[in-house]
Amino acid sequence: MTKIGYAAMMEQFTPTDLLDWCAQAETAGFEAGFMVSEHFHPWTPQQGQSGFAWAFMGALGQRTSLRFGTAVTCPGFRYHPAVIAHAAATLGAMYPGRFYLGLGAGEALNEHVIAPVWPEVPIRSAMLFEAIEVITKLFSGEVVRHDGKYFTLERAKLYTRPPDDQKVPIYVATAGPVNAKRTGKFADGLITVGAADDKMERIWGKFEEGRQEAGKAPGGPKLLQIHISWARTEEEATQNALVEWPNGGMAFFPKQDIKNPEDFDGIAKLVRAEDFRNRVLISSDLEAHAEHIQHYVDMGYDEIHLHNVGRNQTEFIDVFGREVLPKLRLSARTPAATTA
Repeated sequence: MTKIGYAAMMEQFTPTDLLDWCAQAETAGFEAGFMVSEHFHPWTPQQGQSGFAWAFMGALGQRTSLRFGTAVTCPGFRYHPAVIAHAAATLGAMYPGRFYLGLGAGEALNEHVIAPVWPEVPIRSAMLFEAIEVITKLFSGEVVRHDGKYFTLERAKLYTRPPDDQKVPIYVATAGPVNAKRTGKFADGLITVGAADDKMERIWGKFEEGRQEAGKAPGGPKLLQIHISWARTEEEATQNALVEWPNGGMAFFPKQDIKNPEDFDGIAKLVRAEDFRNRVLISSDLEAHAEHIQHYVDMGYDEIHLHNVGRNQTEFIDVFGREVLPKLRLSARTPAATTA
């Protein structure tokens, strides 16, 4: 059965506010828990925050009782994979069975702060999967040596880890078939921020193909984050998207290569309401939002995490908890695609 979760967007809101909203979301019925964004910079200066997600998640585990994880962090630029493994294993030990490690290839916005050169996509992808190899080795609890193309370890061992039967699962954010197949082989689950239905079915197929090649059981976890803009009026919902989340309407620009919030802000001036079509649902109509979420439930996602882009988080959680989530047919989903 699909579960609905809440996206805790560290680049928009203070950690203390997000702790309150996550606790509210748990009470309101967001049963999948929390996807925590992991940023050094916000996308635009207007968003205004960039709290340290790893500190926040330690408090989140105490404040709530649901699952949570990064969506997503990049191992290899700001953090060596060993540091990511150390942090993830500690959260796994503190909250067994509740923390997952969501990884991705990164964006210049966050990673360029220490990287002398921002590499091309194939290099970033190769770094990601070598990092997953390093992290997986460390999660075993063994003494690890690694002499790879991008990373080196000299006799490293994690002493603080979760129980062996509750190891931290690794989920990878990807929107392409090549990395989806690698994810199936080397990780535990798939995260996406959405794409056309036919593209996602191909990605799922490659993910399952990779699992099959690795001798894993079919049906690995598939998580989705969707961005919406809900407010009491259409005008307010539209304005929230344009002001608070213009990056959601930038399909016309390669966002992964932009280095500064100020540069995003300049590009944001080109964004119009129509640019959000098929990327962010902008509507005051709760029925429209319920139908939108139901579509992804029916596709077969295991978890769907909602991000309302406006500042009206308290009202959003309350209203969706009372008037949207109860209308969803969460057991009505179809089996996820398993063919390439």
